Amino acid sequence: MAKGLKTKHSVRKRFKVTGTGKLMVRKISGRSHLLAHKSPKRKRQLKRQPVLGPIATRKMKDLMHI
Repeated sequence: MAKGLKTKHSVRKRFKVTGTGKLMVRKISGRSHLLAHKSPKRKRQLKRQPVLGPIATRKMKDLMHI
């Protein structure tokens, strides 16, 4: 890491780096409220933490200076 580069804290809070270097989204979209009208299948599928694709991962890692 180059001297003087600061991590974007907004990115650090939103993503978790896995052991293999992939980025997982911490908050799952659509899972915070208004769950009463959603089907059990939809809520169950929303439990899984999504992994970012390779292009988005590269951009976020650049912001995190990893």
